[in-house]
Amino acid sequence: MAEKSAADVDAAVDADPRQSVYQRVLGPEYASLDPRLQQYFGPIPAGWVGSGSGVYRVAGSRHLFLRPVLTVMAWRHVLFPELGHDVPFGVVNTPSTDGGLGAVRTFEFLRRTRIMEDAMVVQGDRLYDRLGKRGGLGVAIRLSVVSGALHMTSTALALHIGRVRIPLPPLATMHLREHIGEAETARQQVDVRIDAPILGEVFRYTGSFVYSVGPATGSGV
Repeated sequence: MAEKSAADVDAAVDADPRQSVYQRVLGPEYASLDPRLQQYFGPIPAGWVGSGSGVYRVAGSRHLFLRPVLTVMAWRHVLFPELGHDVPFGVVNTPSTDGGLGAVRTFEFLRRTRIMEDAMVVQGDRLYDRLGKRGGLGVAIRLSVVSGALHMTSTALALHIGRVRIPLPPLATMHLREHIGEAETARQQVDVRIDAPILGEVFRYTGSFVYSVGPATGSGV
């Protein structure tokens, strides 16, 4: 059953531009995050961006029968059908005027570049992430800090058509762990996994990158 979305209203509640979306959701637990990760998950000043680059050891899906669906999702900048190893990538995080956070991720495969876009806001005690170049897929995300690492788990999915939000069944669950490795302390490690009932892991990217925050150049990604 379709329902009108309250995302725009919820996003504006308690939005503090001095804090990132992660800080507002984690509250006091944010202090338990590894200090080296707090640059990535902390606030970005207006007019600045956060930029990262690195290599994913693995990126994509091993299930060939999912390629038609993933190809459509690639066109919408959500996921992609390729499976690669040692894939160069970049990320640019940009704060929005409403206190949210937008991100553009690029994956440089041998034959083409794939893009993933999303925009995060805070709703209650959860992050709400609008995926794709038009934000058509919504994901509610629970955050926690474990031994200094940030963990994210998706808890609900919804399809957005204009201002209408249609709840979806639990088709898949996203798990993310981001931490600082013991061997490469200047790089942060990320492992994102999407699991589906019966199928198990259907999509994954994992690797490491370096990150910094600085003035926006206006050149984009």
